Amino acid sequence: MSHISPEDGGLTQRVGETPAERADRNLGELLQELRVVQTGVQIVFAFLLGVAFTARFPRLDTFERTTYVVTLLLTVIASAVLATPVALHRGLFHRGAKIRIVALSARLAEFGLVFLALALNGAVLLLMTVVLGWIAGVTVTALTLALFTGLWFVLPRALRRPVP
Repeated sequence: MSHISPEDGGLTQRVGETPAERADRNLGELLQELRVVQTGVQIVFAFLLGVAFTARFPRLDTFERTTYVVTLLLTVIASAVLATPVALHRGLFHRGAKIRIVALSARLAEFGLVFLALALNGAVLLLMTVVLGWIAGVTVTALTLALFTGLWFVLPRALRRPVP
């Protein structure tokens, strides 16, 4: 049994659950979420690696090449940040730091999602500018960026507020 608390943004300690058990549960849930998100990062990264070896790549203009490089680097950063909770868990395993690991890992997951959203939108920008031109590419990317912002960041924050 649990109850919702706006102070901690979600589930508080379950009845009869110790802080260590809560940390174990929260870490398990977080690591499962990160597994799902890492798949998205890997797909974008694989796409971007392949792009550089296509016949069309040498014909990209400066804007498109810059978009490519920035997007590739955002993908690498997203991957590093989203994998850090696993590295923290491994590096601090059995050292009594699980509560700290969970708190830091939750923040890292949020930052990782920001970098992933930027990388995904960078990929959209690159593709749309090549396929549809600069104006359409920027327009479509603005719409997808708004979608990510709304679903990944605004909606969760809005749901944290107590229901009247």
